[in-house]
Amino acid sequence: MLKKKPREMTGAELKSMLKSSINLKSLGGVRCPELNVSPEDLKWWRDAKIGMFVHWGLYSILGRGEWVRFNEKIPKEEYEALAWEFNPKDFNMKEWTDLAKSFGARYMVMVTKHHDGFALWDSPGSYEGFTSYNTASKRDFVAEYVQACREAGLRVGLYYSPMDWRFPGYFDPEGLPENAALMKKQCYAQVEELCSKYGMIDILWYDGGWLAHKGSDASSAWFWEPEKLNRMAKSYNPKMLCNPRSGWEGDFYCDEGSHEIVGKIIPVPWEKNMCICSGTSWGWMPDDPVSDFDWLIRMMVNVVCRDGNWLVNIGPDRDGKVSDEIKNRIREVGDWLRIYGESIYNTRGGPIEPVDHVYGTTSSEDTIYLHIIDRKKFAGQKIPVAPYEVEAVTTFDGVPCEFDITDGLLNIRLPGNLPSDEKSLADTILKIKVNGRIEHKEYDRIYFTSR
Repeated sequence: MLKKKPREMTGAELKSMLKSSINLKSLGGVRCPELNVSPEDLKWWRDAKIGMFVHWGLYSILGRGEWVRFNEKIPKEEYEALAWEFNPKDFNMKEWTDLAKSFGARYMVMVTKHHDGFALWDSPGSYEGFTSYNTASKRDFVAEYVQACREAGLRVGLYYSPMDWRFPGYFDPEGLPENAALMKKQCYAQVEELCSKYGMIDILWYDGGWLAHKGSDASSAWFWEPEKLNRMAKSYNPKMLCNPRSGWEGDFYCDEGSHEIVGKIIPVPWEKNMCICSGTSWGWMPDDPVSDFDWLIRMMVNVVCRDGNWLVNIGPDRDGKVSDEIKNRIREVGDWLRIYGESIYNTRGGPIEPVDHVYGTTSSEDTIYLHIIDRKKFAGQKIPVAPYEVEAVTTFDGVPCEFDITDGLLNIRLPGNLPSDEKSLADTILKIKVNGRIEHKEYDRIYFTSR
């Protein structure tokens, strides 16, 4: 029997088809299907739904963003001297993993090396030995992080940027091929270290595969040879998930930034990457305003109802500390998830397409969770519930709701005594019990081109 070929789709076609605000990065990467994990090996990630991202490094000393060295054209010697100030003596990685657990995260992703080249582990492959282990702290923060994650029961993700501003060849790889080759050599050595030294790594999260700050990760694949790179990486961890930012198409896609999410359910595995604060910077900035609770809840719901994961970033300061305001907001979200997590974790987006700014659905077993984000706009909505046979509709805590169905369209009348405080209004969840199990088909394999 002939196997069904993956269909090809341009990024523009996806956006048009879904009428979506979602902008998947690095479309058109190198195809290498044998590197992709199986649907079964992707399932834990799709069930996990919530992750915590951490950006921390030398830029955290300056507090002007993780691009500070490039943006301010800080001389190499001046910037690298910061490594001798990077020494968080009273910091323990358990502070971050405890915070991730209180947030409701099921996995973490920590920056191991950003574009400035400073490696947060004992990296023999680092050009000129530019690492935390060789400077003031004398610590392998990756080893500490991996151990803390495992002790906390969190899946382990490592962020790695192949590019490095220390190499002139990055900015002119064809004019300075020998210098660019040194950067590539460092990349291969460091990826191998990260994948081989710390046991099972669950996610390798690339960033910065483009060259000279031009083009895209996919357009620079000729240089990095991502098929070769990821074949090596996955030789140590065959079930490790990769995003597409190395120039290979990867196991899941990413939408980056704090823009709102609208549109239909996305037919590929995807993850929303954003900051708990304003999004002005991924690294620590003093007085960066923390996002409102209700806005964060609606963002999470809009992502999960479109079958995505939600990876939320914190930027600790030079000592690895996070402000009380951020901690309090994280705990508020976690408290919400401890009550309503049944409608988020281990679910799939749909089966009913979301209505922007009104409602969306998640589902599991025989239950559709209806997430109402605007009660006023929801009044009178006709919900296309066919082909499912509805047996009951209740509030999340079990209060029956009146409903009727005409021509496969479900009309629900909300109880008059629903809580009306700000936190309750962020997402009103109803349970729609149906006759039989809700079928969730696997994603169709789609090959995106960069057009």
